[in-house]
Amino acid sequence: MKRIMVRYKVHPDRAEENERYIRAVFDQLAAESPSGIRYAAFKLDDRVSFVHVVSIETEDDSNPLAALSNFKKFVSDIKERGEEPPVAEELNIRVLRTRTCL
Repeated sequence: MKRIMVRYKVHPDRAEENERYIRAVFDQLAAESPSGIRYAAFKLDDRVSFVHVVSIETEDDSNPLAALSNFKKFVSDIKERGEEPPVAEELNIRVLRTRTCL
């Protein structure tokens, strides 16, 4: 299992476009229901920064997102939309102790 976090910032005039791409990816995920993936996308308070977290749970660590046509469209011009390029980091879970706080 692999967990990856990607963060980036888009140009202010491209933020809505970026959100449309993200919604299209989620629409395709809902329609096709590929197995082996959990995916979340977040827009930060500055309204131009985004964080995506993906958990890849395939046997061969292949990423089901990469096969989606809407994901391919989303990433095709991310550099042009971006003010800061995407930075991907693999997340390693090393929980020493957990506590629920509300």
